Amino acid sequence: MHHSEDVFKRRGEGGGSIEVICGSMFSGKTEELMRRLKRAKIARLSVGIFSPKADTRYSEDSLVSHNSNSISSMPVSKASAILAPGRQVQVVGIDEAQFFDDELPGICNQLANEGVRVIVAGLDMDFQGQPFGPMPAIMAMAESVTKLYAVCVKCGNPALYSYRLAPEDGQFLLGEKESYEPRCRQCYNQQ
Repeated sequence: MHHSEDVFKRRGEGGGSIEVICGSMFSGKTEELMRRLKRAKIARLSVGIFSPKADTRYSEDSLVSHNSNSISSMPVSKASAILAPGRQVQVVGIDEAQFFDDELPGICNQLANEGVRVIVAGLDMDFQGQPFGPMPAIMAMAESVTKLYAVCVKCGNPALYSYRLAPEDGQFLLGEKESYEPRCRQCYNQQ
């Protein structure tokens, strides 16, 4: 029996897919990822959850949303480390996908082609308003893209930008409310 047939028999009817949850900081991306993964568990599907090792703001081995909900996850140092354990489950969740290397889109595609439901959450733009890491490529391949919005702290409109308050230039400044705030397009451009 060919390997992919084995995978589909194990997973049951239906093929794999890629779902993306994106938006600015504080828009609820991790919350939505956790909601979908919890629903998969209720449906008795096997779930594997992965996050980048670099993101240890809250916990080394769990996803924690800004409002402190959590779910256990496996921190990995590179995207290729997701492939083998991802093949052992029916649903793969990936948080903070923008911090992964450029192999992530191919890994997601490979898992989906093998029958895995892949749910990816991450920032679609960095603090400069530019497409962030592997997210644009994953969004292009995805069956569905959900764009979430925060609330602009200046005017209350939907915010799609993560405005950096700290003066550091690097793209990967991990931080919380002291470092970033959500802003709409107009308020972001009025910096």
